[in-house]
Amino acid sequence: MKIGVRAHDFGKRGIREMAALLHDEEYEAAQLALPKAFLEIESYEDVTPDKLGQIRRAFEEQDVAISVLGCYMDLGNPDPQIRRQGVETVKKSLTWGKELGAAVVGTETAYPHLNAQERAQWKPFMIDSVLRILEEAARVDMPLAIEPVWWHPLEDLDTTLEVIRLAGDERHLRLIFDAANVLKDPDHTDQDAFWDLWLGQIGKYVDVMHIKDFSLNRKNQYQPEALGAGVMRYGQIGRWLAAQDREISLLREEMNLLFAKEDIGFMRRLQAGTV
Repeated sequence: MKIGVRAHDFGKRGIREMAALLHDEEYEAAQLALPKAFLEIESYEDVTPDKLGQIRRAFEEQDVAISVLGCYMDLGNPDPQIRRQGVETVKKSLTWGKELGAAVVGTETAYPHLNAQERAQWKPFMIDSVLRILEEAARVDMPLAIEPVWWHPLEDLDTTLEVIRLAGDERHLRLIFDAANVLKDPDHTDQDAFWDLWLGQIGKYVDVMHIKDFSLNRKNQYQPEALGAGVMRYGQIGRWLAAQDREISLLREEMNLLFAKEDIGFMRRLQAGTV
């Protein structure tokens, strides 16, 4: 298992600078969002074979694996033009991910914070988009990893299992599991049981975990925290990880330099099942 980080949490930097920085900060893996991470790439239109080669060589030289090529698109949007653009961009990213040597191309299924009615409305569009992208994933043999989020169309365990069943392609449909993004009600959730339920059902599809922690202020607003300082209870997740015998990347999201080193230590304990 590898300990990594979302690269653009360090801001936008040159390709070689970013790779060297992640190595120096003791990360073994990264999630890359090309237009957010690199000064050389302003938009997806700027992606070229030469720039992809530069990224691959720089990260290989620094021994930092590209666990996720992030291409987060609004795949459930009812607007067909927005949805079509999102699908086509993710399809392009599957080829780019293969050229980069990335493990998966990752996406959520929406941008906005949707209410229950909107999530139900967006769900069939999301499923259609995922299935269209999977056709390309199978063609180029590059896995797509989708990320459940409770305020998006891919909102819960049942919906995730439904998409897995409809896809019927374990090789090319994988998951990014961000526990914080499916914990809708931390004050009234038995987290050990909750994570046991999730991972017991979808664990074999999980190739990447996003690791973060948070608290809710008096206005019920989300506040990022150091790992172990918020509402997240990672004990059962750590025990599950310790029992695995395959590569799973743990990627820190919302990295804060004030406690980045301590967070790496937390993730190493999590990896060992000793949190």
